[in-house]
Amino acid sequence: MTAPKEVIDLAEQRIQARANKDFALSDQLRDKISDLGYVIKDNPGGYELVVKPPFEVFENLASVKMKPDRLNQKVTVCLLIDGWLEDTQECINALLKFMPKDASILALDLGNKELVGNYLAETEKTNQNLVALHTSQTLEQAGWANSINKLIELNPAEFSVVMDLSSIISGDAITPLINQIDNEFVAAGWKGSLVKIDDEWRSVEDKGEGEVDILLGYLFAIKTKIAQEIPANSKAKFYRNADLEWSLELRSKGHKLVALGNTLPVEQKRHHGYHDSDIEYREKESKKTYDRILQNYRGKTQILSPRR
Repeated sequence: MTAPKEVIDLAEQRIQARANKDFALSDQLRDKISDLGYVIKDNPGGYELVVKPPFEVFENLASVKMKPDRLNQKVTVCLLIDGWLEDTQECINALLKFMPKDASILALDLGNKELVGNYLAETEKTNQNLVALHTSQTLEQAGWANSINKLIELNPAEFSVVMDLSSIISGDAITPLINQIDNEFVAAGWKGSLVKIDDEWRSVEDKGEGEVDILLGYLFAIKTKIAQEIPANSKAKFYRNADLEWSLELRSKGHKLVALGNTLPVEQKRHHGYHDSDIEYREKESKKTYDRILQNYRGKTQILSPRR
């Protein structure tokens, strides 16, 4: 559906305002477009106008905000939603069924792909343990690390749980993670690895339960205060290797991590974020992150956990 000429004219004026770096005017024009029932989405080709959905949409991560009293539990599960409606439904339904009573879900809808934002808004109406935030940016535009850092920044709970939509719980997988976090461990996860020293840190290996160098981003819990003080590297746009980099940075600051392995009731479904992403983009951004890992941490065996 083509937007009315009045809306298109405002969008063109906004493009010019942004080119002139007049961001105050740009914001005013965006609000006028919103008042007329449309949302403007910036993209490499310029912009896209879409009908305004029945919920608030923030223009970008920087503008996303939330009242602290919307989350009042001990644990917040932080979810990045980049489309994949069926996966989103399955993951959230499982969480609502099996997560402990002292946990809530904070979901960030990036771009309302497949109208997943509409599903979240409807589900939020009947589930007080779900809070959904919406931004017009896609995950590729916002970046994985910046997006997860934003949710943790907004989280008032003592613990933050980071998980992927491909991880489906079939029981309470949250409480065992939280129970492992104490004065010794600041984070506990489902799957973890040790860096392979004998091949110059080029790979990692799964060693099952116990202290690890790295927690994988499929599912892990961390003290919110620690995650706010030591966030994921904002340069990590794609998730792959970003969890490795974040884990090693935590360890470099003297913090310990532990993996629980197959003791948790979790199943991993198809990881769309990896298998169905743009191959060129995935490989380019993953390599950038891994190159930083080698540059910043390789050879620093003192930050690693005991070998086993």
